[in-house]
Amino acid sequence: MKNIAIIFSVLCIQLWNAQNVYLTKVEKTNDNPDKFFYKKEAAVADAVYLGEVEVQGFSKDDALIFSLVYKKAKEIGANTFELKPFESVDGTAQSFNASNYKIALYYTPKEKLTAQHGDMYIFASSEKDQKISINRKDYMISPRSFLKLKVVPGEIYTISTKKLLGSTIKVQPKANDDNLYFQVSSLKVKPDNSGVGGLNLKSGDIIGLEKSYAEFLSAIYKEIKP
Repeated sequence: MKNIAIIFSVLCIQLWNAQNVYLTKVEKTNDNPDKFFYKKEAAVADAVYLGEVEVQGFSKDDALIFSLVYKKAKEIGANTFELKPFESVDGTAQSFNASNYKIALYYTPKEKLTAQHGDMYIFASSEKDQKISINRKDYMISPRSFLKLKVVPGEIYTISTKKLLGSTIKVQPKANDDNLYFQVSSLKVKPDNSGVGGLNLKSGDIIGLEKSYAEFLSAIYKEIKP
């Protein structure tokens, strides 16, 4: 009986921590071959609302959750998204809750998507504080947060994890290059061969992120001002 109780408790904990992604609303569907899934810009007027997904339950595996959201989005032909806050009784937007949130899905014509460049994003892992150094300036990034820094084309940026056996990379952005996206983590991450949520650069615990996944993280993580 004791073993059964232990097994039951473990199952309850797993169910409690399980995270599910549901396609909760479909207004329209769209047939397009776009592989990308970018954050919708507020100023874009030609984005077509297609529906929304809801994420229920907390998970530390944000790459997996992104993959599930991405698959639901592509079922109805979405290529852009925005976080959709829940509303309180008085109609005001509630604070973001990582255990339950909604994402509105859109189709935006490619010609309406503007290039994003001139910034470097550094994401923490979802579990613990991370101290990093960028060009010998130290930063502390708390779990589920990120830094957004302006970069100068041609300048070399040295990013270090400030550990005895940590990692260091050097990057040199060029004019009109896309934004740079990195995550600092001790987790082992495997590349996604589909090209969605995949990795462009990995050096120990400094990981280069694909833009779609990085923009998803920027929506559900908190920005820390340097």
